[in-house]
Amino acid sequence: MSTVRRPDHHRSERHGGHRSARPAHSTGLRHVLTHLITPLLMCIGMGLAYLGAFANPAPHDLPVAIVGSGRSAHLLAQSINDRAHGDLEVRTVGNRAAAVEQLKHEDIFGAYVIDARAQGATARDARSDGAGSRGAGAHGARGASADAVGGAAAAAGSARPAPELLVATAGSDTSASVVQKIFTPLAAQQGAPLKVTDVAPTAEDDPTGQGVFFLLVAISIGSYASVAVIGGAGAGLPLRLRAALAIGTSFVVSLIGAAFAGPVFHLVDHGLWGVWGMAWLYSAGILLIGTGLHTFLKRWTTLGVMALFVMLNFTSSGGIFRPEMQNGFFAALHSFWNGAGFVEGTRSHVYFDGYGLSGHLWTLVWWLVVGVLTVGAAALAEKRRRAAEAETAANAVAVAAAAVAATVPPRQPRGAADEDLEEELEEAVGV
Repeated sequence: MSTVRRPDHHRSERHGGHRSARPAHSTGLRHVLTHLITPLLMCIGMGLAYLGAFANPAPHDLPVAIVGSGRSAHLLAQSINDRAHGDLEVRTVGNRAAAVEQLKHEDIFGAYVIDARAQGATARDARSDGAGSRGAGAHGARGASADAVGGAAAAAGSARPAPELLVATAGSDTSASVVQKIFTPLAAQQGAPLKVTDVAPTAEDDPTGQGVFFLLVAISIGSYASVAVIGGAGAGLPLRLRAALAIGTSFVVSLIGAAFAGPVFHLVDHGLWGVWGMAWLYSAGILLIGTGLHTFLKRWTTLGVMALFVMLNFTSSGGIFRPEMQNGFFAALHSFWNGAGFVEGTRSHVYFDGYGLSGHLWTLVWWLVVGVLTVGAAALAEKRRRAAEAETAANAVAVAAAAVAATVPPRQPRGAADEDLEEELEEAVGV
């Protein structure tokens, strides 16, 4: 009989072992699935941000100019505006010098000179007015606004025109490429090759001008990754010490960024100290904001800083496509987000003689102020939390003391009979 029962006994032990293991596996599986939420949300956020910002770039009210003050220039500008359906904002500029100035102020991103040779003549306005009338007559004879380019060609005179396109690749290489694609067919209709002149070229070792954007990526990763270390490994440290670590780390990150921009990759050929200063402001803002947010977000801090300083930041910085090439959401972020402040501030400082630099610096300073305020809010929250924990601990001690007092009977005072009994027992045992 025992030999029959023994297998059943072992079988029941095995089943019991399996049953005890299942709850442990279930708990571990729930733990893993809970932590998988973070990378999955990162995947969704990165896809929405990057594809939403970069998947289908198209101009929206991209400002360009036709250089000329005569009737033909206005007709050509109006014709392009009519056919652009809001993609372009075409204006006229009186002369080439004014167009160059607007390009360097990033008021426009391309300027089409119908005949570059005519720009140097003193009697250009008179000739343009007369030729403009002839161009308008030709345009009316054809009966279609699409022939405005032909009128522009006539505006340059009977000789073959020399069209020129002015661009500033330092402002945005992609915008310059889009403008060139728009005006090249117009030059072909004039029967002459298009001469492209870059009035604000980038550094020799950064021909596309996108090196500044990838510098932004490097500084950003160094900053928000350090937030996880300071918040996690330094969770037991006082907040003031964590904030000091954030400031010190931002200093190191900015030095690394300046090394990349200057001696390592030669992204800028002058103004390196200014680039370093903007890198420090940018990095310090991220680190202080992240350090303060860790008090509130805990393990969700990494996702939070990635949303702020990767998903929304890189896509709105203007490093790949300017806001005129993006939808309204990212174009709006470009006006005040810190990545745009760094990218546009660096461009202004290095390539555009500091025009508009103060506004970009204020953007970086305000983000640094937000970081200081976030750390201050975290300090108040941690102070209240410590006070609440101390109060809870004191209440627990008081409750425990009351419980002990309630369960242990009070000691009765000793009487004379008790003392006599104690003496008799001591004599009995020979003490």
